[in-house]
Amino acid sequence: MAHHNHEHNDANVLHPHITPMSTYLKVGGALFGLTFLTVIAHQFHHQMGAFAAVVAFAIALVKAILVLLYFMHLKDDTNINRLIFASGFFFLAVLLFFSALDIWTRVVEISPL
Repeated sequence: MAHHNHEHNDANVLHPHITPMSTYLKVGGALFGLTFLTVIAHQFHHQMGAFAAVVAFAIALVKAILVLLYFMHLKDDTNINRLIFASGFFFLAVLLFFSALDIWTRVVEISPL
């Protein structure tokens, strides 16, 4: 029986990335902290006015990036998988854009009934 050396870098072989538990705890702590920050920001939404939505979305974006990079392991993934994942967000943005465009360009009609 021939012994095969599986030490080579084959693109089709899965190489798991082991993330230390301390990293997950730090990211989890950051997510809890950002959630707490969201609650605090909500307390001042009247003072911030329209800027309150920008703050809320910015905090949510940071939280989403942390989840994508560490819990979904995109940090250690290949560029093609990152591109495929990002394409979903691109098409979501296209959907939202055309939905908003549809609403913004509607003509107000008054019912004759």
